Amino acid sequence: MIDNDVRRHLEGTSVAHIATVQPDGSPHAVPIWIGTEGEHIVFLTGPNARKAQNLRRDPRVALSMAPAENPLAPVIVRGRVVRWLEGDEAWEICDRLAMKYIGQPYPRDDERVVAMIEPERQIYGMG
Repeated sequence: MIDNDVRRHLEGTSVAHIATVQPDGSPHAVPIWIGTEGEHIVFLTGPNARKAQNLRRDPRVALSMAPAENPLAPVIVRGRVVRWLEGDEAWEICDRLAMKYIGQPYPRDDERVVAMIEPERQIYGMG
């Protein structure tokens, strides 16, 4: 279950950073658009992007956000990707995230998939 304070920030427009594990065990971190779908955290990516490749091999993930209104109250989530969405199901979420971040549907220039993360640990603030 997503904590209410964490959900509020995930549903806002702060950009999150996602960390995945490279094949050699080193971290790979990139900024992403983030949102929620029920009790899962969702983000979009290319099916062959480094983060997608890493997560298909090892589904563990760490997310962090520094909310614009209070960057000293971070949101930190650890979990794992439990499902991948493709096709129309993915595009629906891609469009929802794009509307939130850029105010228009996501361009259809490249294929996109959506990862669904099941949160295992959530922290809001410095506590």
